[in-house]
Amino acid sequence: MNDEQLIADLHGRWVFGWERDEGDAPFDFRSVFGEFYDFGSPDVRLYDDFDPEQRVATTATGYGSIWESAFHDMISVHHAVADGPHVIADHDLAASTLTFVARITRPDVTTDIRTTTSLVWRRTPDGWRIVREHNSAKVLPAGELDGMLPVHEAPKG
Repeated sequence: MNDEQLIADLHGRWVFGWERDEGDAPFDFRSVFGEFYDFGSPDVRLYDDFDPEQRVATTATGYGSIWESAFHDMISVHHAVADGPHVIADHDLAASTLTFVARITRPDVTTDIRTTTSLVWRRTPDGWRIVREHNSAKVLPAGELDGMLPVHEAPKG
């Protein structure tokens, strides 16, 4: 597998790391994304405009704290890739873009979104790791994703 294929695979798996089903254990960013982000780099800049405070995190741990809190109130999150990933790679740096759609279910509301995500990856001794992230999300009209996402069964218990 060449670097472009490897980054495309990583970006695709990254999207589905954000999946949540009702009854899942609390979201733990580092355990889910430890293989994706560079947790030790001073060069990290991570941004997602879906964060209501629109913070720019300068560490993967700081970015994780934004989403661990947000995901605490979510019942489920389901995704589908709409376009990509598209990758360019050089010796030590790569960039990938991908568009996904997601349905986020909270106790009081369901929100459908379309997000374009751009990631910059750096080759490290442990493999390719994210050092830059920019996500631009658009809230879609209610129900726009009906029939576009996989059906998930309620947990048995």
